[in-house]
Amino acid sequence: MATRIDPFSSQHLEAVCRVLADTDRGLSGTQIGRLLQEIEVADTSPGIAERRGQRVILARNLLATLRGKKLAAVGQNIAAETGLQHRPVADSERVSGVYRRSVMLVSGRFAMLDDGIGFRLVPWKPVIEQRLGQSMVATVRGGGVSWEIGRQRGI
Repeated sequence: MATRIDPFSSQHLEAVCRVLADTDRGLSGTQIGRLLQEIEVADTSPGIAERRGQRVILARNLLATLRGKKLAAVGQNIAAETGLQHRPVADSERVSGVYRRSVMLVSGRFAMLDDGIGFRLVPWKPVIEQRLGQSMVATVRGGGVSWEIGRQRGI
């Protein structure tokens, strides 16, 4: 009788992907495909891998996909805890709010910005560490972020 193995968490998958993607020490694409075929990995999350005959094709943006899924799951947990709505941040989007807390994930640390209606999870930088409870603006571009601290006054 076969033993049932629980699905891997996105943290475990992301850690494995980082090792596999390391071109100096990781496995080649052929070796990865052979490994996945041998252990008969089913695609539990469409879009992460695709089986084409004997080959398994991993998504181009696998790490970003896994990171996004984990971020969405953490956002749902915080939403349940706070009663605020989690609103994902789009690339090149400028968001503002009060820095309430930080959240550590395998893919990095994120700041929770609360705008009073909902919240956003934005990549964290050390420059905001001492700014807990203060208003700030973040602009996210290509996985990076730039921060403006304090309220910006305009005419």
